[in-house]
Amino acid sequence: MTVSPSLPPPAIRPTPINWIRENLLTPWYNGVITVVVGGGFLWAAYGFLTWVFTQAQWQVIEANLHLFATGRYPNEEYWRLWVALGVIMTLAGISWGVVARNVTLFSRNVLIGLAIAALLCFLIPTPIVPWRLLIVGMLLILTAAAWIGQKIGQKVPQMGQYTSLAWIGSFLMYFWLIGGNLGLTPVKTNEWGGLMLTVFMAVISIALCFPIGVIVALGRQSDLPVVRFFSVIYIEVIRGIPLIAILFMGQVMIPLFLPEGMRPDRILRAIIGLTLFSSAYLAENVRGGLQSIPRGQEEAAKALGLNPPLTVSLIILPQAIKAVIPTIVGQFISLFQDTTLLAIVGLEELLGMSRSILANPNFIGRFAEVYLAVGVMYWAVCYAMSLGSRYVEKKLNTGH
Repeated sequence: MTVSPSLPPPAIRPTPINWIRENLLTPWYNGVITVVVGGGFLWAAYGFLTWVFTQAQWQVIEANLHLFATGRYPNEEYWRLWVALGVIMTLAGISWGVVARNVTLFSRNVLIGLAIAALLCFLIPTPIVPWRLLIVGMLLILTAAAWIGQKIGQKVPQMGQYTSLAWIGSFLMYFWLIGGNLGLTPVKTNEWGGLMLTVFMAVISIALCFPIGVIVALGRQSDLPVVRFFSVIYIEVIRGIPLIAILFMGQVMIPLFLPEGMRPDRILRAIIGLTLFSSAYLAENVRGGLQSIPRGQEEAAKALGLNPPLTVSLIILPQAIKAVIPTIVGQFISLFQDTTLLAIVGLEELLGMSRSILANPNFIGRFAEVYLAVGVMYWAVCYAMSLGSRYVEKKLNTGH
């Protein structure tokens, strides 16, 4: 007599109603909590939406969108900013295509996202219609560059290295386009402001603090007492001083000890302060990753005949950075948010420009509209950095 093998029970697909009943309404006190919290949320959402569509005066955003974006940058020189943005979109698209060279580039979700982005471009409350068309054009440049980057990446495996070098070299072009000289009309840094200045300082500070933080972290792990001592002193001193104090020292005290012609630019002083402060915290994050690497990795490298510099650069450091990617990106996001403190020392970055707008007699009292718009801008940039971090973690498979 043959016995039929036992079959697993049929899979039960939970419906949304069953999920709500099991997770939100059972037992009875969970149902009460759900009703109270849900009712409070709906009441708050109704009040907020009522204010947004009936009471808020969004003309303050539309009339000052150019100030939010670029500060007091001369209108006749805006073409330079559009050229710089076009270069950024081109490099971003090529990088996207190279990274996704082995997968479907324009999947359904990507196409939906591009469609939503194009719709939002047309909904931007700018009084200048060509700006909306230019923004949509930038989106088209991004898409076309991604397609070209994927095709080139499939034929040239080293394209990723060339793209990285292109990003590094493009910084000099951005300085030239924004600041002028060498054939372009100079634009003083006092006229830089808004989101452009915030992103500019954050990107430069991130690009500088990362290598400095890695070097300091390696120095704190060094066997040389002098190197370890100075690394510890740097980390502990900087971490013991508030960022606002460092910014004030850079903006107010340092110029007192230098001749008039040798005083560095205000933006340069702010970048130096942000870099020094973030480097100390980043060094501790990287040091945590270094301590997580087993000693057997270093011993195996020595057995293969690798010298200490190659061991650190090829084996230890890549694993350490990979392990602390979320922490590093969190530090970068914090650095971007810390740029708001520059408004206190006189720089008109995004938050400082908001205060200048609110000082206009025509827009006095429009605090909620202005700060809500600024919050959305900060959230968009920080969330984009978070999405990039999660994508890098997935590609590197940091969870295993």
